Amino acid sequence: MAIVEKEREFKFTVEDFNVLRKMSNEHSGIQVPDERFDMFYSRLSKRVRRLGLNDFKEYCAYLHNHHDDEFTEFINAITTNLTSFFREQHHFDYLKNVVVPELLQRNRNTKEISIWSAGCSTGEEPYSIAITLLESVPKDWTVKILATDLDTNVLHTASTGIYTEDRITDLPTEILKRWFLKSKSSPNHVKVKPELQEIITFKQLNLMQEFPMKTPFDVIFCRNVLIYFDRETKASLAKRYAKLLHSKSWLFIGHSESLNQICNEFELVTTTTYRKNT
Repeated sequence: MAIVEKEREFKFTVEDFNVLRKMSNEHSGIQVPDERFDMFYSRLSKRVRRLGLNDFKEYCAYLHNHHDDEFTEFINAITTNLTSFFREQHHFDYLKNVVVPELLQRNRNTKEISIWSAGCSTGEEPYSIAITLLESVPKDWTVKILATDLDTNVLHTASTGIYTEDRITDLPTEILKRWFLKSKSSPNHVKVKPELQEIITFKQLNLMQEFPMKTPFDVIFCRNVLIYFDRETKASLAKRYAKLLHSKSWLFIGHSESLNQICNEFELVTTTTYRKNT
């Protein structure tokens, strides 16, 4: 695709774009194709305007000179966060019907289940995991969910557990009644019940950096994240996930993703659901 420079409020050249996507890739490992040129302008022009700059060349210089202050804003702006409650329902069905029963047997001595939601966005995924687990696991068990993302803005939304009512319109009535409350502070909003929030820890994490977690997980959800990386990075990340999973544990990935010929440490058990070989 040929990048077309247009007349815009702020001058944005291919050179500017290349500088910015190189910085993004070096920090996060995310590959930014030419097709994201207009998206970069749309999202970052708000930063250019807010900072009182004249064009994107000035923004590139500002980002370089004020790295500590601006880089988080830069990453937050260009990160795509598309999610919903129980997105890809078949994963949650498999979690409930296959994974949980096996874990109840396997972990019966510790009575603990530990899950990582990597790339959790605004929190719908970890809350969906929490609902599935709390509806399936005995009350005397301990459920721990770590939810991480690169974007601090979406993590803030996730940690509040407050969503507009349109985000839950497709959920079954029994789930709405059991797990959501009308928000007292925000009209037309709902809030997840505290017992869901109590089992989830939200943390910022760059998947390209060393993982601070040392204790293995029973399940990792990393859905619609691998698509942003090149083949070598995908393979490296999959191997790192394998090291952080208990023996014969599970990795869920996105509907358009695959580990085929990328990582031989997992076997495909059902649609976009993998299990560690050893």
